[in-house]
Amino acid sequence: MELSSFQKYPSPVFGDPSTGTVFDAFVRKQPDGRLRMDVSWRPRESCAGTFSRDGMHWSDPEITLCPDKASGWEDIVNRCCVLPDPAGKGLLMWYTGQVWDGGRGVSKIGIARSYDGVRFERVQKAPVLVPEMDFEKESVMNPFVMFDGGRFRMWYAAGETYEPDVICYAESGDGINWTKYAGNPVFSANPENEYEQERIGAVDILKEENGYLMFYIGYRDVHTACICAARSKDGITGWKRVPENPLVLPTPGAWDADSCYKPTVVKSGDGNYRLWYNGRHGGDEFIGYAEGRIGAVQ
Repeated sequence: MELSSFQKYPSPVFGDPSTGTVFDAFVRKQPDGRLRMDVSWRPRESCAGTFSRDGMHWSDPEITLCPDKASGWEDIVNRCCVLPDPAGKGLLMWYTGQVWDGGRGVSKIGIARSYDGVRFERVQKAPVLVPEMDFEKESVMNPFVMFDGGRFRMWYAAGETYEPDVICYAESGDGINWTKYAGNPVFSANPENEYEQERIGAVDILKEENGYLMFYIGYRDVHTACICAARSKDGITGWKRVPENPLVLPTPGAWDADSCYKPTVVKSGDGNYRLWYNGRHGGDEFIGYAEGRIGAVQ
């Protein structure tokens, strides 16, 4: 097994037996200097938010969005991202709604808004993105949205509900009506890499001086995952994996011994990438932390 290139903190920084499983975090710095983390809270079947000054010590989680079980498509809500509305109307959240139909999971993406940063209300009851293409199978999930160049840009995972298979891309003028990229999927697993020979999953993307840096999940098999990165000049085509891959691997015997999932990243002033992920050991899943550097584009 290869070695991780990022330095991991030895224990979870958020979540414990009292919270139960928390997973698929999304972290961004707030105007007041705090870090905001939006997480999926499995025992509550909901999305929740928490705050931190240092990224290591987090406030008690507070539910931000509960499922609308009458909707027909969101018995559970999870896997969200949150960013300021560029129109200045609070915060926008894109989230995953899931149902199980005859034992088959189906995932779709919805949108909600908050004016106080805590309580989110749906912008519309219908999903804004649904699986349609063969490679999307029964699920579109894990939306990552950026407002860039005067438009909303979404990268999302698609495929099986248990674990997705590929990364796809869509654009929108209003965050509600999306046009999927005709060349989807934009990123797929490379079976020649031991750390991602099965499939790839959810992403977090940073826009940098020379293009876009994507952090993603690589699956050695459907139950064993690690964290990797790739670069693209336009965020859509020409993705090249970084030589530092894999960035974060499970540690045998530790709290994340089975898998390291869903990276979310903030770049610090010293050039380090601060990375949070959900680690799994058996049925327990909490949020961990790692930090490291990735070389400049060659």
